[in-house]
Amino acid sequence: MLYLEDLKVGDHFVSRDYEMTLEEIQQFAHLYDPQIFHTDVQQAAQHPVFQGIAASGWHTAAVTMRLWTECFPVAHGLIGSESSLRWPRPTRPGDLIHVDVEITAISPSKTKLDRGLVSYVTQALNQHGEVLLISTTKIVVFRRDAQVA
Repeated sequence: MLYLEDLKVGDHFVSRDYEMTLEEIQQFAHLYDPQIFHTDVQQAAQHPVFQGIAASGWHTAAVTMRLWTECFPVAHGLIGSESSLRWPRPTRPGDLIHVDVEITAISPSKTKLDRGLVSYVTQALNQHGEVLLISTTKIVVFRRDAQVA
């Protein structure tokens, strides 16, 4: 597990690959984002923007979160403070997604001495190195000697 004192600006973390299947894209969409460009192959092919099935951006974000938790093992969990997301291109069936996380800032708290804020940029990339999601995020990270209840 990683603590505040283990991290430095410029540190990189890279996840394993995760394959997005058509079935999973459609299942997620039916549950959480039921739009035709996520659910119907024939209608999605005619869509003026996507021109084919595309995973919901929220599905890509959820997979990114899963991969973050595996490759960026912060003690006491990834406790979000702030985030901004962009989806520069759609995630397609068969895409192999991996995430690349880079620490951009570390700010120890001046009032809560057991923790700090860590800022990082995450890119979710497909097998061609194309960026599917990019986020800037701040999380709370505890010091090693913190007393967390």
